[in-house]
Amino acid sequence: MGNVIIILFAQILVKLLGVVYRMVITNIDGFGDAGNGFYTAGFQVYTVLLAISSVGIPNAIAKLVSERAALSDYKGADRIFKSAFKMFSIIGFVFSAMLFLGADFVAQTIIGIPGVSYVMRALAPSIFFVCVSSVIRGYFQGLNDMQATSRSQVYEQIFKCGLTVLLVELCVGSMPLIMQLITHYTMLYNGDMASTPPEIMAAWANAASSIATALSFIYIVFYYFRKRSLLHAQINGSSAETITGSTKRILFTILSLSIPISLASIITAVNRVIDTATIARGIAAAYSAYIPAHGNVAAILNPTAQQLSDEAVRLSGMLSKSDTIINMPLTLNIAFATVLVPTISAALAKGNMKEAASKTSYSFLISTLLILPCCIGMIVLAKPIYGLLYPKAPMGYDLLALMAVSLIFSALAQTVNGSLQGIGKVFIPAIGIAVGCVLKLILNITLIRIPSVNIYGAAISSIICQISSFLVSFLVMRKYIDIKLTPIKYIVKPLTASVAMGAAAAAVYKSVSLLAGTNFTGNAIALLTAILAAVIVYAFLVIAMKILNKDEIILLPSGAKLYSLLRKTGLYK
Repeated sequence: MGNVIIILFAQILVKLLGVVYRMVITNIDGFGDAGNGFYTAGFQVYTVLLAISSVGIPNAIAKLVSERAALSDYKGADRIFKSAFKMFSIIGFVFSAMLFLGADFVAQTIIGIPGVSYVMRALAPSIFFVCVSSVIRGYFQGLNDMQATSRSQVYEQIFKCGLTVLLVELCVGSMPLIMQLITHYTMLYNGDMASTPPEIMAAWANAASSIATALSFIYIVFYYFRKRSLLHAQINGSSAETITGSTKRILFTILSLSIPISLASIITAVNRVIDTATIARGIAAAYSAYIPAHGNVAAILNPTAQQLSDEAVRLSGMLSKSDTIINMPLTLNIAFATVLVPTISAALAKGNMKEAASKTSYSFLISTLLILPCCIGMIVLAKPIYGLLYPKAPMGYDLLALMAVSLIFSALAQTVNGSLQGIGKVFIPAIGIAVGCVLKLILNITLIRIPSVNIYGAAISSIICQISSFLVSFLVMRKYIDIKLTPIKYIVKPLTASVAMGAAAAAVYKSVSLLAGTNFTGNAIALLTAILAAVIVYAFLVIAMKILNKDEIILLPSGAKLYSLLRKTGLYK
């Protein structure tokens, strides 16, 4: 749980900063939903190559290193690390070059939105830095040191947050000469810089990501050298190396683990690209004769191809705003999924299946208690949340309420997949996600083309995708890990507490907004008051319903003190 808290704090801060800078740039004049559309479409293509090249690295290396460390074979762990670093440096460079050079082809032929190429070129260098950083993070995770991962991620997001806002702000109006030159020669843009279009603003927003990942890599290298003396002491004092075979054999072992782990992320990333492509083509089909009026824009009869493309970008941007908010609560759960992999691997290396089962059951329960109230809260407070975060682009809050349904299944799938990776069943998460993605693709093609459904078809298909992915992984996990999940404790009580909390939040928001008003300030006061009331009500109900027993409370941070306090209140004996 100590490692969980380290990762949890880092992930919350990372995502909070992510929401902040996306909120700020969305409200900058000229960016809006269109800028979000270009930003997200390019980022999704980048995510595919990133998933292929690096996503499975930390967990794969953490698993292998934790197994060596459990046997006091630090020499073998060091050999794994150095071999992986050399290999993934080359892989990262190759994929960075592929993204930069292939940007025009992907944007025009696959995505169908030419302006996305600028975003992809801006992101290309980031792949290399993420690859090499992931190797170092995985090495320290396997040694039970989560500081390298958490600190480097936090610093990276701080840099990204500040640089994104700075670079986008500089794009507004007359772009500085140095940015004009870089745009001209790197992004190959030949337009008028006096009025920066949203695709160029989105490209500079993502250029901030590349700069931030480079700075994060520099930090994590310094962290490694600062720990080098301690690492050498462990290596020199370790038992004889138990790894057999050549370096080629070690690399094959790393790839045999990282590729299946990455496969789930690759399929998810590919699905998002398909999602973007089907949205663009689906919206063009749905609105081929008539684009409905929205905001201050009048309806358009017989729209041109460019007008249909612009509408698809706008709706995609609207959907991406909800994605940004939805991903925030998932960070609460990533910590458990991250720590489960080396924890369960170490337990199994010592033949302790009971410990693996207990850790999985506990993580499942905490995931439910953390994410379910977030899901209900987003459903009942979607409109005021949008009013607070996107006051200049408030459309699309109903998408957030709809997509929040998928949140609980996404979170539980993370926990289940972490357990499956820990026990070596690394292909199962990929199979589950593949099943969900196939269903999503079919539903996208069917639903988005219906004018009355349009972009909401993508949200509906996402719910079905997450439910099916979770069910596949969960049913397989139950065969290998004997976890005890009683319906009352794991479903009925958390759901009852969350629904009651949601009702309280809605009532408080409505009451306070009557007094504070519905302007930006009044909405912010009412929303924050409702959230505070929701936290208090939910915490009281979780304690009153005794969802957590004594041992589960004590496992929490400062759990012993919390349990002692609860005993004094008479709620626990």
